[in-house]
Amino acid sequence: MKRKIKYFSGKSLFLKYMNVSVIIVFLSFLLLGVILTMTISGYWYNEKHTTLATRAENIAEYIRMNLRIAHVGDNGRTGFEWINSNYSEFMNEFLHIYAGDVDSDIIIVDKNSKIVMSVSDNKMVSPGRSLKSDITEKAITQNSTFEKSNLGGAYDDERYISTKAIYASNGMDTLGAVIITTNTKDIDSFMSMVMQIFILAAIATLSMSILAIGVFSYNMVKPLRQMSSAAKQFGKGDFSVRVSATGNDEIKELANAFNNMAESLSASEITRKSFVANVSHELKTPMTTIAGFIDGILDGTIPTEKQDYYLRIVSDEIKRLSRLVRSMLDLSRIDSGELKLNFQKFDLLEVLVNVILTFEQEIDRKRIEIRGLDTISPKIVYGDKDLLHQVVYNLIENAVKFTNEGGYIEFNIVESLERFDFLIKNSGIGIKNSEIEHIFERFYKTDKSRSKDKKGLGLGLYLVRSIIRLHGGDIIARSNEGDYTEFDFYLPKKTMTRKDKK
Repeated sequence: MKRKIKYFSGKSLFLKYMNVSVIIVFLSFLLLGVILTMTISGYWYNEKHTTLATRAENIAEYIRMNLRIAHVGDNGRTGFEWINSNYSEFMNEFLHIYAGDVDSDIIIVDKNSKIVMSVSDNKMVSPGRSLKSDITEKAITQNSTFEKSNLGGAYDDERYISTKAIYASNGMDTLGAVIITTNTKDIDSFMSMVMQIFILAAIATLSMSILAIGVFSYNMVKPLRQMSSAAKQFGKGDFSVRVSATGNDEIKELANAFNNMAESLSASEITRKSFVANVSHELKTPMTTIAGFIDGILDGTIPTEKQDYYLRIVSDEIKRLSRLVRSMLDLSRIDSGELKLNFQKFDLLEVLVNVILTFEQEIDRKRIEIRGLDTISPKIVYGDKDLLHQVVYNLIENAVKFTNEGGYIEFNIVESLERFDFLIKNSGIGIKNSEIEHIFERFYKTDKSRSKDKKGLGLGLYLVRSIIRLHGGDIIARSNEGDYTEFDFYLPKKTMTRKDKK
């Protein structure tokens, strides 16, 4: 029965797309805010600069036109003497009007930074005081300046300060400078208001953008999520799932192609299962022939001097075919869920030693060194003894087969609080990095060109992993090509009943 896959939650392309889109929108607003702030600040700064500089220049020119002396030092005069004595009061009123017009303080200093006149509530800039700032010197040497400063500590906060040098009537000698200061509160208040408006607008726009992106992303990646879930089901051997998609875009085409692939895989899986079942039965036929071969020995058809030779061949073939038949039948039962485990307590070390003795002749022939047995103590595990015997047998068979002559096979069983870890390591050619993740797949064989395992069908390690997982454990492989191969599987400890403990 075909079934539709359902949407599932979790970390996926949807969240990644959402995160990237939100970040892009957020950074766009952030960049816009920075540009807006810099533009407004620059405009305000230039506006203040132009206004204050114009006022300072006008005041400096007015003062120059109403001074009595022509240049500094003329007849020993100080420089700030007016043509008419009433000009002092008139100038004071004139400065008050200017100061109120631009909401600022106006300070007139001589070339020694002594304050001659001022319009300000700040006592630190009252007439008679001297400024400690270098602004006067800059004004005299540079003609005019504009900067942000506290005027050498005369003010508690920084202010915009514009200066203009005051020249004598000869236009050459410098008598002092006009200093106009104004606070920065106006621009700070204005910028605060602008940023509040911008933030509110950005939040509203960002919220709508996230909502729109979310809806679009959800509809776009939903078929991809379904395909991902279906692919995982395929990995578990369930090829009945299908993906649904609407529209006429590329995702619809991908969904159709995915469903076609599922149909093909489903058909292939049925064929493969049929093949396994058929081969399992067909392999029993050679065993009948082997039995006849033995009968030939018994009835004297085969000469006595040849009997031992043929008996060894027959024995090896029977064992190999029996193991193969059993492996394929176990594979079929595992796939169908019919394999039942017969749990019991047994010594895993005893199983290990018995299997090693089975390969004693081959181990001696290849001069393989066995390491680690003398350090392993008996380990009582809880599981299906026959199946776990098959696991150990397959692993040792592979190790003996691929260990180089004069090499070694190392064993270890580690017991922890919750599980047993079984490790087997052998020297030899190792496994390529590109193949190690596939060695537990059904019918997969490494080293296909040279194939030291010419008689195998690539089922051994798949059965090993399947049996271990049926016990609640798992297995991993590690290898360094040209050096060693190591398999490590664990079995969880089961809680024993009172009867077991007795």
